Amino acid sequence: MKKKYFGTDGIRGKVGVHPITPDFMLKLGWATGRVFAEEGQGFVLVGKDTRISGYMFESALEAGLSAAGVGTRLLGPMPTPGIAYLTRTLRAKAGIVISASHNPFYDNGIKFFSVDGTKLPDALEHKIEKYIDAPMTTVESSKLGRAKRLVDAAGRYIEFCKSTVPAHMDFKNLRIVIDCAHGATYHIAPHVFSEVGAEVMTIGVDPSGLNINEECGATKPELLADKVIEYRADLGIALDGDGDRLIMVDHKGEIVDGDELIYIIAKSKQQAGELKGDVVGTLMTNLGMEHALNKLGINLLRANVGDRHVMEMLGNNNAILGGEGSGHIICLDKTTTGDGIVAALQVLAEIQKSGKSLHELKSAMSKYPQVLLNVRINKKVNLDEVASIQQAVATVEKKLADKGRVLLRASGTEPLIRVMVEGENQAEVLEYGHYLEDVVKKSV
Repeated sequence: MKKKYFGTDGIRGKVGVHPITPDFMLKLGWATGRVFAEEGQGFVLVGKDTRISGYMFESALEAGLSAAGVGTRLLGPMPTPGIAYLTRTLRAKAGIVISASHNPFYDNGIKFFSVDGTKLPDALEHKIEKYIDAPMTTVESSKLGRAKRLVDAAGRYIEFCKSTVPAHMDFKNLRIVIDCAHGATYHIAPHVFSEVGAEVMTIGVDPSGLNINEECGATKPELLADKVIEYRADLGIALDGDGDRLIMVDHKGEIVDGDELIYIIAKSKQQAGELKGDVVGTLMTNLGMEHALNKLGINLLRANVGDRHVMEMLGNNNAILGGEGSGHIICLDKTTTGDGIVAALQVLAEIQKSGKSLHELKSAMSKYPQVLLNVRINKKVNLDEVASIQQAVATVEKKLADKGRVLLRASGTEPLIRVMVEGENQAEVLEYGHYLEDVVKKSV
């Protein structure tokens, strides 16, 4: 059954436009509280990134949960994977994340974690939606939920991140620049990497509520690349607004994306005898990564785009490593969800073990040239039903033959059609990409 409010990654949109409004968040808090109150005593964690609207939605959710008789533990600014970790270790009924991840400050959203630190099952999301559309009531005053602030949340998560690499491993010979995107990791990531011994320089650690992801972070790593060169650093680490994405930069200022990082981690785990099962990518994963993994004897499985789909395929295939080129990297042997800080630590550990630079490690994989273009739309479009688009795709696929790929898909989080073309020849890839972009613009 199709969901009314929940998308592939929670509920997301522009602040002030339904459903990203205070009154809806009040109702959502109450609906969530009603669902979890049915399962007995307990509390719900609520964390957020650094957007100014987070204050408003935190208060609304807290009020709704209280009205349903459920207690709240407020975490303040906290990375999404940190909320997943704390939900699991504190045995909370659920964790609620107020964030729009890599989106601009004027967007916001809500996503949930179960007591296991994983995404909520569909059945619970359907149940919450049922209550959202029901009349709101309030429990008697003696049964109202209480709210408390968890003051040591950041410290707990910092210690967890450090525990994902061997305690004897020291990174004191590494000079690192960290870009926190003025987001939820601003007060956490610098501590993690300095406390494992690295020399740390920071950018993107001055959130104003309005500058999250603004020309910085994992979606805009060019600033980090410049700083790595300027500071003569060994590498750079770029996180996004809620800390679940990772992009790195090597000492030459070259960007190292999620596909390359997953390859480095997969090879490291295989050599250590720790790789379990296949590696999971998506329909967007670069062919170069697939070929490089195959040379190691590692199979790549492709899920639909989105970390939720990657997680499902990991679970269904009893695998532990997967992710996306955008930087969502899931190490299930370390944690329960995509975690930029944890993934970066695994890469640093391989640098220390191998004695190789990040540039050398990523050079073992050759990427196919790929172009990804976004076409903004103002209404939902079923691409399969637009004959002109399907004809154009067939034409390009015929020209690429078995030496490239074409993928057109609607974004699950933004009003966009994403056009991807991949092949051996950079000039052809660009030509075909812009051709398909023009066809989509004219057709929709």
